[in-house]
Amino acid sequence: MTLKDLPIGKTATIRSVGGEGALRQHFLDMGLIPHGDVTMVKFAPMGDPMELRIHSYELTLRLADAEKIEIENVRDAVPLTPPERRAPVPHPGLGEGGRFHEKQTENPLPEGTALTFALAGNQNCGKTTLFNQLTGSNQHVGNFPGVTVDRKDGGIRGKSGTLVTDLPGIYSMSPYSSEELVTRSFLLDEHPRGIINIVDATNIERNLYLTMQLMELDIPMVLALNMMDEVRENGGSIMVNRMEEMLGIPVIPISAAKNEGIDELIEHALHVAKYQEKPVEMDYCDANDDGGAVHRCLHAIMHLIEDHAVRASLPVRFAAAKLAEGDPLILEKLDLDENEKETLEHIVRQMETERGLDRAAAIAHMRFDFIDKVCDETVVRPHESREHLRSVRIDKVLTGRHTAIPCFVGIMGLVFFLTFGVIGKLLSALLSMGINALGGVVDSALTAWNAPYVLRSLVMDGIWGGVGSVLQFLPIIVTLFFFLSLLEDSGYMARVAFVMDKLLRKIGLSGRSIVPMLIGFGCTVPGVMASRTLTSERDRKMTILLTPFMSCSAKLPIYAFFSAAFFPKYSALVMTALYFGGILMGLLMALLLRGTMFRGEAVPFVMELPNYRLPGAKNVCQLLWDKAKDFLQRAFTVIFLATLIIWFLQTFDLRFAIVSDSSQSILAMIAGVIAPVFRPMGFGDWRISTALISGFMAKESVVSTLTVLFGSTSDILACLTPLAAASLLVFCLLYTPCVAAIASIKRELGGKWAVFVVIAQCVIAWLAAFVVHGFGTLFV
Repeated sequence: MTLKDLPIGKTATIRSVGGEGALRQHFLDMGLIPHGDVTMVKFAPMGDPMELRIHSYELTLRLADAEKIEIENVRDAVPLTPPERRAPVPHPGLGEGGRFHEKQTENPLPEGTALTFALAGNQNCGKTTLFNQLTGSNQHVGNFPGVTVDRKDGGIRGKSGTLVTDLPGIYSMSPYSSEELVTRSFLLDEHPRGIINIVDATNIERNLYLTMQLMELDIPMVLALNMMDEVRENGGSIMVNRMEEMLGIPVIPISAAKNEGIDELIEHALHVAKYQEKPVEMDYCDANDDGGAVHRCLHAIMHLIEDHAVRASLPVRFAAAKLAEGDPLILEKLDLDENEKETLEHIVRQMETERGLDRAAAIAHMRFDFIDKVCDETVVRPHESREHLRSVRIDKVLTGRHTAIPCFVGIMGLVFFLTFGVIGKLLSALLSMGINALGGVVDSALTAWNAPYVLRSLVMDGIWGGVGSVLQFLPIIVTLFFFLSLLEDSGYMARVAFVMDKLLRKIGLSGRSIVPMLIGFGCTVPGVMASRTLTSERDRKMTILLTPFMSCSAKLPIYAFFSAAFFPKYSALVMTALYFGGILMGLLMALLLRGTMFRGEAVPFVMELPNYRLPGAKNVCQLLWDKAKDFLQRAFTVIFLATLIIWFLQTFDLRFAIVSDSSQSILAMIAGVIAPVFRPMGFGDWRISTALISGFMAKESVVSTLTVLFGSTSDILACLTPLAAASLLVFCLLYTPCVAAIASIKRELGGKWAVFVVIAQCVIAWLAAFVVHGFGTLFV
């Protein structure tokens, strides 16, 4: 039978793994190997995908992909047994207990040599948290795979001449997505002085698969066993001395979140890098694998390619293993001639015949066999962790068959209600009162000093009216980010992808696309960058094109301003409707793109489901501070500059004389050319056209520009009808995102796609606003 037919709660042994190419290699790298055991946990609420337990962690898989995996020996799942009791073993210091110290060189690197480190590990294993501890940075962390999608650099605190590069998470050195390619390219091409490999100690079997490949790179390396506090709390332990002996590299137990073991890790990392202590050469091949077929194969390939590997600056053992499993990128780098390629193929085919497995499965099996041997001798299995038991209980509701979708809608609805109707609204009103009171004091002071009219107008109408009108919405933005960070840190984001996969597949996307789009509610720029976690170029492009339809926080001031002015009794409902309206438009665009430019099916949904964790107060506060700081920087730079320009253009005419009527100003003449375009939607006033143009720089500028040009909310109410305001809100919801977002799209997809987004979203926004206004006139 196939894995698709495995009943819930049953365990089976994998007989064979079907499929081909990068996807099949990814399955093998994730632990879906012949003779491995897998347990069915549950199906998603819509029946697809499924959740599996393999190598002590949860993995999602679609039914269509599970059908390619044959299984046998179906049986009841066996619960975890209590751990054995062993005496604790102290961790050795430098020069103690590990065979790797035998390789220490007598001559360290010359003084002044920069010590560069690659921080590498699986997705969601704590890399960014450790990076922050090592460097003192405040990079964003989250509890779902793919938080880091680009490299980040920083020096180790208090250690001059050091540089640590935080790399995107990678499961193996066979890249499956674009951000994994960033990590592999860095490790192979940048030649760091050392590698800090961080491993999730609660999921050590899966994490050590990458460790084995990193050791083959022949770069000095230390292994950081993260989350050791959780292992100990659940009754487990790891015999660090023995693990060091078996792996041939330093192993340091740490807890990055609690800052435990970091100093010792730094000490060992600097030591191995300075003395260039490379991993001990060892043979991972199991001599009992049908007569050592894999062993003979790898060593034959090493002899065949040794000179090519040296010329290509590739470690021979690493290159041989990648060739054996069929890696086309390494084959291209080595530049073998036809005779050598034929010899290579004969060697590999002989191994396949003797081993009884295909090349990729045989190499993956070799690695997992060695990992099992290491874990059997060094790991004291813990009880089922409290975190996992808690996750199972929570998932019965949040991913339950009948409760998952209502919970998702309810959670997002509650977030919007508390943000726009309760907490954010109250704090915004208090801040607005403070800004207005302070503005009155400043105005009185200017009047008392007999300040010139132009200066008073600049300060009060330009700076205070423009920047102050935007600052009052800071609490709403911070409140929204607070709730989004809670969802992200808790691990709920990954569950949303699991629940929504089948629904998103109907519009041509993978469930993983939901994460970039949810991030887009905060800001389009990181949402666009998060699309790098998608393995298909088709899915990535579609996701990037749809992310701007998810209403970013920069549009909140516009929504709040017009909702409070025109729909005061229903402001929370109006703003929530705008958010869901953006989602609906994104769905419609996805269907259109799927039927035109992006025909085909979404990529397979293969994703690890992390345990739920309590959001860290420090991480949440840091994120809120970063967003508040970013908003304030924009308010006092881009928005400040925009309000000054707008004030100047609407205060003077072409002869630079002060005008008594702003309709005679330079700005009125320029904006008057564009205003007729918006007349069919009911907001053809030149001042509104100007505000929309300023929104291209920063969406918050729309409100500040309107305040400067109109002077008061009552003047805006006199200029627009509620219907015109509604169509204006729809236009602001959908029209082109800010310059920063367009720049990120250009960086990811190129200039042509960026221009396409600018034009397409303006056209879509105009049409949607026209429809709303036209439909509304039937009832007014």
